[in-house]
Amino acid sequence: MLAIEDLNLKYGQSQILTGITLTAPVGQVTCVTGTNGVGKTSLMKAIAGRHPFSGGSITLDGTAIPPGRAAVAAKSGVGYVPQGREIFPLMTVEENLETGFACLPKSDRTIPDDIYDLFPVLAEMKSRRGGDLSGGQQQQLSIARALIARPKVLLLDEPTEGIQPNIVQMIGRTIQLLRDRGNLAIILVEQNFEFAYLNSDHFHIMQRGQVVDSVPKSHAKREDLLKALAL
Repeated sequence: MLAIEDLNLKYGQSQILTGITLTAPVGQVTCVTGTNGVGKTSLMKAIAGRHPFSGGSITLDGTAIPPGRAAVAAKSGVGYVPQGREIFPLMTVEENLETGFACLPKSDRTIPDDIYDLFPVLAEMKSRRGGDLSGGQQQQLSIARALIARPKVLLLDEPTEGIQPNIVQMIGRTIQLLRDRGNLAIILVEQNFEFAYLNSDHFHIMQRGQVVDSVPKSHAKREDLLKALAL
């Protein structure tokens, strides 16, 4: 599993994250939620190696992930689906997927059939440029690209943002399927409360750069979670 212990992160002189401690077990969806500006995306970037943290530790299956080393994080098993998707608009769908090969040995550089089983629209549009896809199709492409590298933990940062309702439902079903396979830890950052509540197993509520409450869904009342997020 992924384990974060006493993580601190700064942007210049500004303290963004303070003492973040949480775990994300395999076979579960761990939701990190809170209002805008509490540090959720900064936390995801720290896990993915996109921003160096100034204290604490991140380990995956007991192996430390060094701060600010995105390539090392990816090779260690961190798959990242960033807010805004960040697909390559001038590259084809297939070429976008192949960028996920970078941290794999040459013998594993193939697109698994189950990628197209999860996202059939990508099989239909393999030769289309990424920039020609709709927002929902681009989100599917971004998730698929992260899965190409066979990650141990999948980071999903606001996967429903700006997506049409039918694709939101499809993404929810995909998250549940990936969780139920039992070989992947999923961390979901999501402000769509209904989506998060439906698809998550454990909630970490953030305020002002800190985790102020951690509760499994089985012990949480929907109304109490809503109240906490309104603070």
